Amino acid sequence: MVRRIVANIKTEDLSHADHFYHDILGLEIIMDHGWIKTFGNDEESKVQISFAVQGGNDTPVPDLSIEVDDVDTIYEKIKKSGFEITYDLKDEDWGVRRFFVRDPFGKLINILSHQ
Repeated sequence: MVRRIVANIKTEDLSHADHFYHDILGLEIIMDHGWIKTFGNDEESKVQISFAVQGGNDTPVPDLSIEVDDVDTIYEKIKKSGFEITYDLKDEDWGVRRFFVRDPFGKLINILSHQ
């Protein structure tokens, strides 16, 4: 049985993750070995992996989807921080409110809340 799935993103500078994933999204550093830094929290969630031909409403398929409790607050933090928003905040027909942003590593991130 699969217990968890971890996304690994290659970078030459681990510190670039701190502002986006810790300061804005509120994840804690749960492991730092100098060559790998892992962010997380104590939330329990289902193991999931998705495969898609498009990201919904003909958007590109995001590299990661991150569900948050208040997408509007995160959206405002992202805007103020100057990260590139590639799909503006929108209520989708399938019951999520979301936006897409490029993280410090160029990954396309779908940030969402279920409505």
